[in-house]
Amino acid sequence: MKDKLEQIKEEAIAQIQAADVPEKLNEVRVKFLGKKGELTAVLKGMKDVAPEDRPKVGQLVNETRAAIENVLEESKTMMEKVLREAKLKAEVIDVTLPSKKNTVGHRHPNTIALEEVERIFVGMGYEVVEGPEVEYDLYNFEKLNIPADHPAKDEQDTFYINKDIVLRTQTSPVQARVMEQGKLPIRMIAPGRVFRYDEVDATHSPSFHQIEGLVIDKNISFADLKGTLEVFAKELFGPETKTKFRPHHFPFTEPSAEVDVSCFKCGGKGCRFCKGSGWIEILGCGMVHPHVLEMCGIDPEEYSGFAFGVGLERIALLKYEIDDMRLLYENDIRFLKQF
Repeated sequence: MKDKLEQIKEEAIAQIQAADVPEKLNEVRVKFLGKKGELTAVLKGMKDVAPEDRPKVGQLVNETRAAIENVLEESKTMMEKVLREAKLKAEVIDVTLPSKKNTVGHRHPNTIALEEVERIFVGMGYEVVEGPEVEYDLYNFEKLNIPADHPAKDEQDTFYINKDIVLRTQTSPVQARVMEQGKLPIRMIAPGRVFRYDEVDATHSPSFHQIEGLVIDKNISFADLKGTLEVFAKELFGPETKTKFRPHHFPFTEPSAEVDVSCFKCGGKGCRFCKGSGWIEILGCGMVHPHVLEMCGIDPEEYSGFAFGVGLERIALLKYEIDDMRLLYENDIRFLKQF
């Protein structure tokens, strides 16, 4: 029995010394010390040993187990040290090299301008409402007092899916949809992407963004419209900003006006930015046409309201003194990181 145990120990130590990876050491442990290992098999054969010799044999088995475990542990420790040193040598880091700077994205100038406009109107009690970009002709034109044969339709009559569905040319259809619901009073702005057949240049694009506002309530007058837009202009461009209303025509409002603000660059004295006039046009507005109210199920005898619309890109171009709208969409990081 003693010779057999000595043979098991020598064989185990030889296999341990031949192992070159931790997995092979584990295989040796299982082979000799596991539940079905060779030492375990010796212990199971103790029933064939004379009773008076069993203590001595048991001691020899334990000594053999301890010897194998000691060699295993030493080999494991040595092997882990060698592997760790090799890994450290392969993963050498030169701490004198400059670190890699993470490029963190940020908001687009359009987004910054939109959030500021939304902040101003939400602060005045308005709700931000969105609607579909692919719209019915009924909402995009008919319910806004622009019938099929109306001349005003010519400049917007552009991207059609079929004769009844169009890529919206303004965000006014959102206003018509909200008015149809009949939940009065209404105080809302409708930001979103719109589409028109425009040539791409410094101030035009076939796809751009609008922010349109609508107020419907009892006893709403043009004075409310003027006061609202004056507060908006001062909040957006500065407290010294003045507003000027010029008569205009829109099919869905009557009376209608274009709104100019005093040039915030020169204070109204005249400069290159305002083309020497001292004023900059920013938006169109007017009182909601009674026929538009009727088509949306609102009694024009009881309710009145005003609407306005501003180009988001125009706000961004003016606010950040950008002279070419195309810069907003060219994805040039040298331009965008300035914001």
